Amino acid sequence: MNGKKIAILATGGTIAGTSPVPGDNLGYTAAQLRIEDLLALVPALADMPLVSEQVAQVDSKDMTFEIWRQLAQRCRHWLAQPDVAGIVITHGTDTLEETAFLLQSLLAPAKPVVLTCAMRPATALAPDGPQNLLDAVSVAAYSGAHGVIAVCAGTIHGARDVRKQHTYRLDAFGSGDAGPIGYVEEGRLRLLRDWPETAGDAQTALRKFAQAQRWPRVEIVMSHAGAGGAIVQAMVAQGVQGIVVAGSGNGSVHRDLEAALCAARDAGVKVVRSTRCAQGEVLARPSDVLPHSAGLSPVKARIALMLALLD
Repeated sequence: MNGKKIAILATGGTIAGTSPVPGDNLGYTAAQLRIEDLLALVPALADMPLVSEQVAQVDSKDMTFEIWRQLAQRCRHWLAQPDVAGIVITHGTDTLEETAFLLQSLLAPAKPVVLTCAMRPATALAPDGPQNLLDAVSVAAYSGAHGVIAVCAGTIHGARDVRKQHTYRLDAFGSGDAGPIGYVEEGRLRLLRDWPETAGDAQTALRKFAQAQRWPRVEIVMSHAGAGGAIVQAMVAQGVQGIVVAGSGNGSVHRDLEAALCAARDAGVKVVRSTRCAQGEVLARPSDVLPHSAGLSPVKARIALMLALLD
Protein backbone atom coordinates (compact mmCIF):
# COMPACT_ATOMS: atom_id res chain seq x y z
CA MET A 1 0.00 0.00 0.00
CA ASN A 2 3.07 2.24 0.08
CA GLY A 3 2.00 3.63 3.45
CA LYS A 4 -1.43 4.64 2.19
CA LYS A 5 -4.56 3.92 4.18
CA ILE A 6 -7.71 1.98 3.45
CA ALA A 7 -10.93 3.67 4.53
CA ILE A 8 -13.54 1.23 5.82
CA LEU A 9 -17.15 2.44 5.80
CA ALA A 10 -19.67 0.33 7.68
CA THR A 11 -23.39 0.15 6.89
CA GLY A 12 -24.53 -2.87 8.92
CA GLY A 13 -25.81 -6.07 7.32
CA THR A 14 -25.39 -9.72 8.24
CA ILE A 15 -21.63 -9.27 8.55
CA ALA A 16 -22.47 -7.19 11.65
CA GLY A 17 -25.31 -9.47 12.76
CA THR A 18 -25.57 -11.42 16.00
CA SER A 19 -27.75 -14.08 17.55
CA PRO A 20 -28.16 -15.02 21.24
CA VAL A 21 -27.94 -18.65 20.11
CA PRO A 22 -24.39 -19.53 18.95
CA GLY A 23 -24.46 -21.04 15.50
CA ASP A 24 -27.91 -19.73 14.56
CA ASN A 25 -27.51 -18.72 10.91
CA LEU A 26 -31.16 -17.80 10.31
CA GLY A 27 -32.68 -16.28 13.45
CA TYR A 28 -30.03 -13.59 13.94
CA THR A 29 -30.52 -9.82 13.94
CA ALA A 30 -28.52 -7.93 11.32
CA ALA A 31 -26.57 -4.71 11.93
CA GLN A 32 -25.64 -5.12 15.61
CA LEU A 33 -21.84 -4.87 15.74
CA ARG A 34 -20.08 -1.60 14.98
CA ILE A 35 -17.09 -1.37 12.68
CA GLU A 36 -14.54 -1.43 15.50
CA ASP A 37 -16.05 -4.74 16.64
CA LEU A 38 -15.79 -6.19 13.12
CA LEU A 39 -12.17 -5.13 12.77
CA ALA A 40 -11.33 -6.76 16.11
CA LEU A 41 -12.51 -10.09 14.66
CA VAL A 42 -9.76 -9.97 12.01
CA PRO A 43 -6.35 -10.00 13.76
CA ALA A 44 -4.55 -9.84 10.39
CA LEU A 45 -5.84 -6.27 9.98
CA ALA A 46 -4.38 -5.05 13.29
CA ASP A 47 -1.13 -3.75 11.80
CA MET A 48 -2.58 -2.35 8.58
CA PRO A 49 -3.09 1.40 8.09
CA LEU A 50 -6.86 1.69 8.32
CA VAL A 51 -9.36 4.42 9.05
CA SER A 52 -12.95 3.43 9.79
CA GLU A 53 -16.33 5.15 9.90
CA GLN A 54 -19.84 3.97 10.80
CA VAL A 55 -21.96 5.48 8.02
CA ALA A 56 -25.15 3.56 8.82
CA GLN A 57 -26.37 0.55 10.80
CA VAL A 58 -29.12 -1.15 8.81
CA ASP A 59 -30.31 -4.49 7.50
CA SER A 60 -29.70 -3.94 3.78
CA LYS A 61 -33.23 -5.02 2.87
CA ASP A 62 -34.17 -1.69 4.46
CA MET A 63 -31.67 0.40 2.49
CA THR A 64 -32.88 3.95 1.83
CA PHE A 65 -32.10 6.72 -0.62
CA GLU A 66 -30.89 8.88 2.25
CA ILE A 67 -28.33 6.29 3.34
CA TRP A 68 -27.25 5.97 -0.29
CA ARG A 69 -26.76 9.72 -0.47
CA GLN A 70 -24.70 9.80 2.71
CA LEU A 71 -22.63 6.82 1.62
CA ALA A 72 -21.87 8.35 -1.78
CA GLN A 73 -20.79 11.59 -0.15
CA ARG A 74 -18.52 9.81 2.33
CA CYS A 75 -17.00 7.81 -0.53
CA ARG A 76 -16.33 11.04 -2.40
CA HIS A 77 -14.66 12.48 0.70
CA TRP A 78 -12.30 9.55 1.23
CA LEU A 79 -11.51 9.10 -2.46
CA ALA A 80 -10.30 12.70 -2.52
CA GLN A 81 -7.73 12.06 0.23
CA PRO A 82 -4.27 11.56 -1.31
CA ASP A 83 -3.19 9.24 1.51
CA VAL A 84 -6.12 6.84 0.93
CA ALA A 85 -5.51 3.99 -1.50
CA GLY A 86 -9.08 2.72 -1.59
CA ILE A 87 -12.34 2.13 0.26
CA VAL A 88 -14.00 -0.96 1.72
CA ILE A 89 -17.75 -0.88 2.47
CA THR A 90 -19.30 -3.50 4.73
CA HIS A 91 -22.85 -4.13 3.52
CA GLY A 92 -25.74 -6.55 3.70
CA THR A 93 -26.12 -9.02 0.85
CA ASP A 94 -29.76 -8.33 -0.04
CA THR A 95 -29.23 -4.99 -1.80
CA LEU A 96 -25.46 -5.06 -2.25
CA GLU A 97 -25.76 -5.25 -6.04
CA GLU A 98 -27.96 -2.15 -6.08
CA THR A 99 -25.59 -0.11 -3.92
CA ALA A 100 -22.60 -1.23 -5.98
CA PHE A 101 -24.24 -0.20 -9.26
CA LEU A 102 -25.39 3.13 -7.83
CA LEU A 103 -21.92 4.01 -6.54
CA GLN A 104 -20.29 3.03 -9.83
CA SER A 105 -22.78 5.23 -11.67
CA LEU A 106 -22.20 8.15 -9.32
CA LEU A 107 -18.45 7.88 -8.75
CA ALA A 108 -16.77 5.83 -11.52
CA PRO A 109 -13.76 6.02 -9.18
CA ALA A 110 -10.12 5.89 -10.23
CA LYS A 111 -9.46 4.17 -6.89
CA PRO A 112 -11.10 0.90 -5.79
CA VAL A 113 -14.36 0.97 -3.82
CA VAL A 114 -14.91 -2.57 -2.56
CA LEU A 115 -18.21 -3.77 -1.11
CA THR A 116 -18.06 -6.86 1.05
CA CYS A 117 -20.57 -8.80 3.12
CA ALA A 118 -21.39 -12.06 4.84
CA MET A 119 -23.99 -14.77 4.54
CA ARG A 120 -23.55 -15.80 8.18
CA PRO A 121 -23.69 -13.55 11.24
CA ALA A 122 -20.65 -12.79 13.35
CA THR A 123 -21.89 -15.26 16.00
CA ALA A 124 -21.96 -18.22 13.59
CA LEU A 125 -19.81 -21.25 14.41
CA ALA A 126 -17.85 -20.51 11.23
CA PRO A 127 -18.58 -16.89 10.22
CA ASP A 128 -17.59 -15.87 6.70
CA GLY A 129 -17.45 -12.15 7.38
CA PRO A 130 -13.88 -11.93 8.74
CA GLN A 131 -12.36 -13.61 5.68
CA ASN A 132 -14.48 -11.54 3.31
CA LEU A 133 -13.37 -8.35 5.08
CA LEU A 134 -9.72 -9.35 4.90
CA ASP A 135 -10.06 -10.21 1.19
CA ALA A 136 -11.77 -6.89 0.52
CA VAL A 137 -8.91 -4.97 2.11
CA SER A 138 -6.45 -6.94 -0.05
CA VAL A 139 -8.37 -5.87 -3.17
CA ALA A 140 -8.66 -2.24 -2.05
CA ALA A 141 -4.89 -2.15 -1.51
CA TYR A 142 -4.06 -3.75 -4.87
CA SER A 143 -2.06 -1.50 -7.18
CA GLY A 144 -4.03 -0.67 -10.31
CA ALA A 145 -7.43 -1.63 -8.92
CA HIS A 146 -10.21 0.85 -9.66
CA GLY A 147 -13.97 1.17 -9.93
CA VAL A 148 -16.69 -0.21 -7.70
CA ILE A 149 -16.45 -3.94 -7.09
CA ALA A 150 -17.81 -6.58 -4.73
CA VAL A 151 -15.82 -9.27 -2.95
CA CYS A 152 -17.52 -12.32 -1.49
CA ALA A 153 -16.26 -15.88 -0.91
CA GLY A 154 -12.92 -15.05 -2.51
CA THR A 155 -14.47 -13.85 -5.78
CA ILE A 156 -14.22 -10.34 -7.25
CA HIS A 157 -17.28 -9.07 -9.13
CA GLY A 158 -17.82 -5.86 -11.12
CA ALA A 159 -20.61 -3.50 -10.02
CA ARG A 160 -22.53 -3.75 -13.31
CA ASP A 161 -22.56 -7.54 -13.37
CA VAL A 162 -22.79 -8.68 -9.75
CA ARG A 163 -26.06 -10.13 -8.52
CA LYS A 164 -27.12 -12.26 -5.59
CA GLN A 165 -28.05 -15.64 -7.01
CA HIS A 166 -28.44 -17.88 -3.97
CA THR A 167 -30.48 -17.48 -0.80
CA TYR A 168 -28.19 -19.32 1.62
CA ARG A 169 -24.82 -20.62 0.48
CA LEU A 170 -21.63 -18.69 1.28
CA ASP A 171 -20.74 -18.19 -2.39
CA ALA A 172 -24.00 -16.37 -3.01
CA PHE A 173 -23.01 -13.98 -5.81
CA GLY A 174 -22.37 -14.34 -9.52
CA SER A 175 -21.49 -12.15 -12.49
CA GLY A 176 -23.62 -13.78 -15.15
CA ASP A 177 -22.21 -14.08 -18.67
CA ALA A 178 -19.45 -11.55 -17.92
CA GLY A 179 -17.86 -13.75 -15.29
CA PRO A 180 -15.89 -12.54 -12.27
CA ILE A 181 -13.05 -10.05 -12.46
CA GLY A 182 -10.88 -12.45 -10.53
CA TYR A 183 -10.21 -14.24 -7.28
CA VAL A 184 -8.50 -13.53 -3.97
CA GLU A 185 -6.29 -16.45 -3.00
CA GLU A 186 -4.49 -16.15 0.36
CA GLY A 187 -4.24 -12.40 -0.05
CA ARG A 188 -3.06 -12.57 -3.67
CA LEU A 189 -5.21 -11.54 -6.62
CA ARG A 190 -5.64 -13.66 -9.74
CA LEU A 191 -7.30 -11.44 -12.33
CA LEU A 192 -9.35 -12.71 -15.27
CA ARG A 193 -10.55 -9.47 -16.87
CA ASP A 194 -10.42 -5.69 -16.56
CA TRP A 195 -11.62 -3.56 -13.68
CA PRO A 196 -14.82 -1.48 -14.08
CA GLU A 197 -14.63 1.59 -16.31
CA THR A 198 -13.74 4.95 -14.75
CA ALA A 199 -14.96 7.09 -17.68
CA GLY A 200 -18.20 9.02 -17.80
CA ASP A 201 -19.73 12.17 -16.36
CA ALA A 202 -19.99 10.75 -12.87
CA GLN A 203 -19.47 14.09 -11.13
CA THR A 204 -22.61 15.55 -12.70
CA ALA A 205 -24.63 12.50 -11.65
CA LEU A 206 -23.27 12.69 -8.11
CA ARG A 207 -24.05 16.40 -7.83
CA LYS A 208 -27.64 15.86 -8.99
CA PHE A 209 -28.03 12.91 -6.63
CA ALA A 210 -26.63 14.82 -3.65
CA GLN A 211 -28.77 17.88 -4.29
CA ALA A 212 -32.04 16.10 -5.09
CA GLN A 213 -34.93 17.37 -2.98
CA ARG A 214 -37.06 14.36 -3.87
CA TRP A 215 -36.29 11.04 -5.50
CA PRO A 216 -37.95 10.08 -8.80
CA ARG A 217 -40.48 7.32 -8.21
CA VAL A 218 -39.54 4.32 -10.30
CA GLU A 219 -41.22 0.95 -9.74
CA ILE A 220 -40.66 -2.61 -11.01
CA VAL A 221 -43.39 -4.91 -12.32
CA MET A 222 -43.04 -8.49 -13.54
CA SER A 223 -44.54 -10.11 -16.61
CA HIS A 224 -45.95 -13.58 -16.05
CA ALA A 225 -48.74 -15.84 -17.24
CA GLY A 226 -52.03 -14.01 -16.89
CA ALA A 227 -50.39 -10.64 -16.15
CA GLY A 228 -52.75 -7.69 -16.45
CA GLY A 229 -52.44 -3.93 -16.46
CA ALA A 230 -54.26 -2.97 -13.25
CA ILE A 231 -51.08 -2.52 -11.23
CA VAL A 232 -49.61 -0.22 -13.89
CA GLN A 233 -52.80 1.82 -14.00
CA ALA A 234 -52.67 2.18 -10.21
CA MET A 235 -49.06 3.34 -10.37
CA VAL A 236 -49.86 5.94 -13.01
CA ALA A 237 -52.78 7.20 -10.90
CA GLN A 238 -50.36 7.62 -7.98
CA GLY A 239 -47.85 9.63 -10.02
CA VAL A 240 -45.15 7.10 -10.87
CA GLN A 241 -42.44 8.60 -13.10
CA GLY A 242 -40.78 5.43 -14.36
CA ILE A 243 -41.53 1.72 -14.63
CA VAL A 244 -39.15 -1.17 -15.25
CA VAL A 245 -40.80 -4.35 -16.44
CA ALA A 246 -39.04 -7.64 -15.71
CA GLY A 247 -40.08 -9.49 -18.82
CA SER A 248 -39.99 -13.21 -19.46
CA GLY A 249 -37.30 -14.63 -21.72
CA ASN A 250 -35.90 -12.01 -24.08
CA GLY A 251 -37.81 -9.22 -22.33
CA SER A 252 -41.18 -10.37 -23.64
CA VAL A 253 -44.23 -8.87 -21.95
CA HIS A 254 -47.78 -10.26 -21.68
CA ARG A 255 -49.97 -8.41 -24.18
CA ASP A 256 -52.36 -7.05 -21.52
CA LEU A 257 -49.50 -5.76 -19.38
CA GLU A 258 -47.75 -4.35 -22.45
CA ALA A 259 -50.89 -2.43 -23.43
CA ALA A 260 -50.99 -0.81 -20.00
CA LEU A 261 -47.28 -0.01 -20.15
CA CYS A 262 -47.68 1.61 -23.56
CA ALA A 263 -50.56 3.69 -22.23
CA ALA A 264 -48.36 4.75 -19.31
CA ARG A 265 -45.59 5.68 -21.74
CA ASP A 266 -48.01 7.74 -23.78
CA ALA A 267 -49.01 9.54 -20.58
CA GLY A 268 -45.38 10.56 -19.98
CA VAL A 269 -44.09 7.69 -17.82
CA LYS A 270 -40.66 6.34 -18.81
CA VAL A 271 -40.85 2.58 -19.39
CA VAL A 272 -37.88 0.19 -19.76
CA ARG A 273 -37.85 -3.57 -20.36
CA SER A 274 -35.44 -5.94 -18.61
CA THR A 275 -35.64 -9.69 -18.10
CA ARG A 276 -36.41 -11.85 -15.12
CA CYS A 277 -33.88 -14.41 -16.41
CA ALA A 278 -30.73 -14.78 -14.32
CA GLN A 279 -28.46 -15.05 -17.35
CA GLY A 280 -28.21 -13.13 -20.60
CA GLU A 281 -29.58 -9.75 -21.61
CA VAL A 282 -32.47 -8.48 -23.72
CA LEU A 283 -31.69 -8.40 -27.46
CA ALA A 284 -33.51 -5.76 -29.48
CA ARG A 285 -35.99 -6.72 -32.22
CA PRO A 286 -37.54 -4.52 -34.93
CA SER A 287 -40.99 -5.24 -33.53
CA ASP A 288 -40.17 -3.92 -30.03
CA VAL A 289 -42.49 -1.20 -28.79
CA LEU A 290 -40.67 -0.56 -25.51
CA PRO A 291 -36.93 0.13 -25.06
CA HIS A 292 -34.71 -2.42 -23.32
CA SER A 293 -32.35 -1.92 -20.39
CA ALA A 294 -29.02 -2.38 -22.24
CA GLY A 295 -28.19 -5.50 -20.27
CA LEU A 296 -29.10 -4.25 -16.81
CA SER A 297 -31.06 -6.41 -14.40
CA PRO A 298 -34.43 -5.04 -13.26
CA VAL A 299 -33.10 -3.58 -10.00
CA LYS A 300 -30.15 -1.93 -11.72
CA ALA A 301 -32.31 -0.68 -14.59
CA ARG A 302 -34.48 0.95 -11.93
CA ILE A 303 -31.46 2.81 -10.51
CA ALA A 304 -30.31 3.88 -13.97
CA LEU A 305 -33.80 5.19 -14.78
CA MET A 306 -34.04 6.96 -11.44
CA LEU A 307 -30.74 8.74 -12.08
CA ALA A 308 -31.85 9.67 -15.60
CA LEU A 309 -35.01 11.24 -14.19
CA LEU A 310 -33.22 13.44 -11.65
CA ASP A 311 -33.72 17.13 -12.39
